[in-house]
Amino acid sequence: MDKILLNNMQFYGFHGLLPEENRLGQRFNVNVELFLDLKDAGQSDDMNDSVHYSEAYEQVKRIVEGSALNLIEAVAERIADQLLSSFELLTACKVRVEKPNPPIVGHYESVAVEIYRERTI
Repeated sequence: MDKILLNNMQFYGFHGLLPEENRLGQRFNVNVELFLDLKDAGQSDDMNDSVHYSEAYEQVKRIVEGSALNLIEAVAERIADQLLSSFELLTACKVRVEKPNPPIVGHYESVAVEIYRERTI
C-alpha cells in the first residue's frame, strides 16, 4: 500500500498524568503514516486524488496542542480517529506519539506509543 509520511512533527502540549506535565507542558514528537492508493494522484497530478498533507499536519497540531489528556495513547487515538474521519481516501493510518523528556528517573532517549488503525466500513 502506498503512503504519505509526516515525519517528526514537533509540538508543545500539556499531556500527562502528573500535575507538573499539565502545568508546564513539554515537547511531543509525532510521526504519521497515511495509507492510501496514490496511483491516481501520481497519474493525474491532481490534489483531489490524494490527501493534502498540510491539512493533515494542522489536524495533528490541533490535537497535540489542544486539551490536555492523561495518556499519549489517548493522543494517538484521537489523531487516528480525526485523520480517518477527515480524509475519505485513507484506508488506514499509523500514528506514533513520542515524549522525549517524560518525568521518569533513568537513562533513555524517549517513551512513545504507536498505533495502527484501519477504516471500518
